[in-house]
Amino acid sequence: MYSQKVMEHFMCPQNAYSMPDADAEGSFGDPSCGDMLTVYLKIKNNVIQEISYLVFGCCASIATSSMTSVLAKGKSLNEALGITEEEIIEALDGLPENKRHCSNLGVRALRNAINHYLNTKQTEGFHENSNTRK
Repeated sequence: MYSQKVMEHFMCPQNAYSMPDADAEGSFGDPSCGDMLTVYLKIKNNVIQEISYLVFGCCASIATSSMTSVLAKGKSLNEALGITEEEIIEALDGLPENKRHCSNLGVRALRNAINHYLNTKQTEGFHENSNTRK
């Protein structure tokens, strides 16, 4: 049913931990199956230096969250925003048809975390600029 790679990421998920000092975090849940994922990012020069996550879900959700973190680490924010559900599925050597939707969890939570970071930076830049005008 599951590929060897899915089982590896399920049994030994990579980057699975909370990051209290994260630069950004983003969450996404899939009400249809009850899974929930929160992604944490450390970013330097618009590159994801460190990524971690906490996930509640099935085998496929855990594996896709782990693979999402592997694919995103070291990428620029623009590159990470371009990660697709299909790339995650391919990197895991496939998922059963009824579990393919789990890849959406990683993509959406990652994008939410990146957007959170970009919005925070934009707001900080606005405040910095308004302080320098005084």
